[in-house]
Amino acid sequence: MSALAKNYNRRKISFLKGKGSYLYSTNGKRYLDFVQGIAVNSLGHANPNLIKAINKQSKKVWHVSNAFLIPEGEKLAKKLTQKTFADSVIFQNSGTEATEAAIKIARRYFYSIGKPNKNRIICIKNSFHGRTIAAINASGSKKMTEGFGPKVPGFDHFEFGNHKKMKKLINKNTAAIMVETVMGEGGIKVIPSWCIKELRKICNKKGILLILDEVQCGIGRSGKFFAFENAKVKPDIVPIAKGIGGGFPIGAVLMSKKVAKAMTPGTHGSTFGGNPLAMSVGNAVIDQILKKGFLNNVKRLSDYFHYELNKIQKQFPNIIKEVRGVGYLIGLQLFFDQTKFIQQLMKNNLLTIRAAENVIRILPPLNVKKIEIDLALRIIKKVCYNYKV
Repeated sequence: MSALAKNYNRRKISFLKGKGSYLYSTNGKRYLDFVQGIAVNSLGHANPNLIKAINKQSKKVWHVSNAFLIPEGEKLAKKLTQKTFADSVIFQNSGTEATEAAIKIARRYFYSIGKPNKNRIICIKNSFHGRTIAAINASGSKKMTEGFGPKVPGFDHFEFGNHKKMKKLINKNTAAIMVETVMGEGGIKVIPSWCIKELRKICNKKGILLILDEVQCGIGRSGKFFAFENAKVKPDIVPIAKGIGGGFPIGAVLMSKKVAKAMTPGTHGSTFGGNPLAMSVGNAVIDQILKKGFLNNVKRLSDYFHYELNKIQKQFPNIIKEVRGVGYLIGLQLFFDQTKFIQQLMKNNLLTIRAAENVIRILPPLNVKKIEIDLALRIIKKVCYNYKV
């Protein structure tokens, strides 16, 4: 009997090793892994560049306190600011820590300019911003908040796409609007570029901050370095994690100069955030993703993947309702609960994972090969052929 708590509904399978897009189970089977730790292993399993970076840094220094300078973190922060809108970075260990920090930064900014009552944040209902007490209340999802009362104040919610309600929620106490550029857990729902542009205009007009949560959709997964780049806007705060560590726990908050000024010594901290080992891995990941042609290849092959999936959807319109997403953040929305379908894919050696609204999430590594995409397409088609609702 396992000594682990039962807070995960684990599949009865474990793995001995991984290589690239594949996982090898303890029972000797090879699986095409299109979960990749839920959009975490951006360069697949056992990437030689990441192994080299970890080995090299592990022989020098793993961890020092943020009471001292950490050159590896300075280096990674510089790469991120040179590539993005941001002027400053705070490193964390995870996405939920990054969104928690983003909430604090937004509130602290208004406090620092003499407006402490501007502390409320508007979010999409049933979004996902992490598992801390503040983050689950930011989501506004009953499923996530049930049993974790009392309710944390400071969050207002509107339904996805309900712009009228969102505008009505803005008042003298509003500090920011925080949305996922692409909703992940909520069902792979892309916020259109025109909508992101409109949010930026509203925030400018009302003097509030725009927080774009790119924990799942950022760091190349959309085919751009950040998904919001398609809208050609500059947010104020962007929490990131998952893909930046390639499987090693790293989170970060990117900020404009304006809001970064509020984060003075003592306003936020993290024991492990920004440690030399994590930063060395992050540098190795970013170096690969920013290589010439890498993101173009993500765009080219992911467009092909979407095109072929849409052909399957047209072939099986009674099974697949819609193909959603952008880049390698893909959702297949079914007309029925997706559990059995995911199980059938797994029986055929393809690993996927669920999201809300009967969606199957498909999350290959960013360096997936076309031959591996074709294999996944064949498996999906085979399951559709044999599927009995």
